[in-house]
Amino acid sequence: MKLTKRKSFRICIAVALCVFIVGAFVFVNYMNGVNEYRDKVKNTLVPNVDISSVPDGSYIGEYDVGLIYAKVEVLVEAGKIADISIIEHRNGRGATAESVIETMIAEQRIDVDAVSGATNSSTVLKKAVELALT
Repeated sequence: MKLTKRKSFRICIAVALCVFIVGAFVFVNYMNGVNEYRDKVKNTLVPNVDISSVPDGSYIGEYDVGLIYAKVEVLVEAGKIADISIIEHRNGRGATAESVIETMIAEQRIDVDAVSGATNSSTVLKKAVELALT
């Protein structure tokens, strides 16, 4: 069967249209996921915890907002945060946020300033620590 130029052109247009539709669908789904993730982070509250009232022990906490996830282990001794270990931190480009852990230990509170340029990852890490202690 011989294809004419007109039929070949129509096939090319149909294929291009299908590729465009599939690409648009993938893009819209991706953007919905990004918007959902942003909303979750924006609505995440990290209240301070009275660490002195937390019994001594080791506590696991995790928090997931889709694109960022953190799982931490918090060690409490004598009413103070003795150590915080990051078990897992899926963060995209937010690895610098991990320094927020040192600040929480030094200041003995969870509600510390986020790391500039890694605010969302900082928020997720702080929430994981809060959830471990509550």
